[in-house]
Amino acid sequence: MAGPVPGALAQAKTLPVLGPPTAFSFPDLVALARSAAAEPYRPPVIAVPEQIEQIDYDAHWQIRFRDDASLMHVGASAPIQLFHPGRYFREPVRVHLVENGTAREVHYRRDFFSMPDDSPARDLPEDVGFAGFRVMRPGLAPDWVSFLGASYFRTDGPLGQYGLSARGLAIDTGLAKPEEFPRFSHFWIGPPVDPADTLTAWALLDGPSVSGAYQFGLRRGGAGEPHVTTISARLFLRRAVERLGIAPLTSMYWFSERSRILADEWRPEIHDSDGLALATGAGERIWRPLGNPSVVRTSSFFDQNPRGFGLIQRDRAFENYQDDGVFYNRRPSAWIEPVGDWGKGAVQLIEIPTVDETFDNIVAYWSPAELPPPGEMLSFDYRIVWGERDPEPTVARVFSTRQGQGGAPGQDIPEGIDKMVIDFQGAALKGLTVQSGVEPVIEAVGGEILGPIGCRPVVGTDRWRLSFDFRATGTEPVQLRAYLRRGDAALTETWVALATTDRKG
Repeated sequence: MAGPVPGALAQAKTLPVLGPPTAFSFPDLVALARSAAAEPYRPPVIAVPEQIEQIDYDAHWQIRFRDDASLMHVGASAPIQLFHPGRYFREPVRVHLVENGTAREVHYRRDFFSMPDDSPARDLPEDVGFAGFRVMRPGLAPDWVSFLGASYFRTDGPLGQYGLSARGLAIDTGLAKPEEFPRFSHFWIGPPVDPADTLTAWALLDGPSVSGAYQFGLRRGGAGEPHVTTISARLFLRRAVERLGIAPLTSMYWFSERSRILADEWRPEIHDSDGLALATGAGERIWRPLGNPSVVRTSSFFDQNPRGFGLIQRDRAFENYQDDGVFYNRRPSAWIEPVGDWGKGAVQLIEIPTVDETFDNIVAYWSPAELPPPGEMLSFDYRIVWGERDPEPTVARVFSTRQGQGGAPGQDIPEGIDKMVIDFQGAALKGLTVQSGVEPVIEAVGGEILGPIGCRPVVGTDRWRLSFDFRATGTEPVQLRAYLRRGDAALTETWVALATTDRKG
């Protein structure tokens, strides 16, 4: 018989209505995903879609889960609150609580939520379901991780500010056809499997081309420390797909100090992330500054058994953003650490044109070189470290990228020529002078490097600056690659970019 669960859950002042107990384990979930992939896809049934459509953005955020209804299933250190469905989160999500290998579903009740008297949500039926969930800090302080919409989830990082998101899976992203967005249709939430985690969540992924089972170890960092999400994914294709993205990250980049020409804005920079960082299987560290191109652009970094990659917000100076409302300087970075061998494939970066900061336009993920036939299991395990920056490399890192008109002051401005200025910073460069034998390595595909080339310490700082002019020799963006070395040893990570002389991208 349905009813409240005793124990830790009883700490909530308003108890949820729970379904009957059923056995649950991750292997059970994997078996469920396998069997689902063998069946035709069934789209979710949306109750009273016309009424849910009336819950627009403003109406949705006026609907709040009541604090006294918070689910204390994993203890007061991780209270759980549920999201109400609305226009942008229409598909119902089923939420279960797990304890001692037994799961019970949490049934929707309108009195879980506070809402205005005229809210369209008051007319919804009692079986409308939920949109997702979030985990609060102790004492119901602000949430630090949330799962909401399709297969999206995110944390607020060490600085307490939400920004970029992760996804369970990306399918056909950046292609000349509609992208597929599989969704987490069911969640199970329980005590941590790993004692170092704060709690564990499981999810069933479902979509026209795939079904999958996910286990999330959710670990909240201490003050100023990163949050960590440990993920085990078991995927089963229903049908062949053209492009599969593992461990996808989604972010926003409008413009930065490199591309101010893109926006007539009073703020100096607007972006959730400013670059893609990679640690290759061979041990090379790469930095690819993000761009806002005029057309959708895909960049592929082929690798075998990558050590890590992520969308990173390296610039942490408030003065460079001047936004004290949404605090772009506090946005977290997300670094993917593969667990085990991922084999051959590529980290792919998708950049989509944007004219404002409203929508995410950057996606990065791992694309396996080979996929199993439909029905066979594809396994990936990895960690997401939600920190301030990517892990410190042994070489100096890129500090900034700037681009502008080529030529020299006092001379005629050359047509079709731009200047690139890259600053590097790190222990590997400390104490070196222009007499220390530091030399630049610069390569261009589809373009030409022009002198003079500058390579010197930046006066009054601990940085080194590399500057050069370039021009395109064709109609495509120039592929640029540069780093500093001393003898045969690299002193810096490798900077790579696609560049045009209109400073778009």
